[in-house]
Amino acid sequence: MLYLAVLLLGITAGLRAATPLAAISIGAYLGWINLSGTWAAFLGSPVAVVVLIILAILEYIGDQLPKTPSRKAPMQFAGRVVAGALAGLFVTLPSGQWIAGVIIGALGGVLGTLGGYEARRRLALALGRDLPAALIEDAVAIIVALLAAYLVRGA
Repeated sequence: MLYLAVLLLGITAGLRAATPLAAISIGAYLGWINLSGTWAAFLGSPVAVVVLIILAILEYIGDQLPKTPSRKAPMQFAGRVVAGALAGLFVTLPSGQWIAGVIIGALGGVLGTLGGYEARRRLALALGRDLPAALIEDAVAIIVALLAAYLVRGA
């Protein structure tokens, strides 16, 4: 279950890089993810939750701007893979399986970036506009990331 959660968090990083980190912080704050005793325990603090939620909101806003580069551009792609790897690191740190977590999270970042691009492109074509497709993608990223953070609870 833990590796499934990591993969889902990585995929959401490919959709929106800040979302899985905000979800992990929320999960740690709510007690779904036990990071106490690790160097990442700060993620469960109210300050971290607020800061990461603000960063996620700013990313959602930035995604709607016309000059926002493609998620497949090298820097954006790399950022999403790194966000997936960090998500994997954070949630597997307490179990000591962090190397697998980093790899699976990064793989999820690749899958989410490429798959998310294609899904949004097709949805925008079907809807005739990009904005509704982008908003649907935002909602999917939020729901899946929070679900994955909750799944860590049972792992």
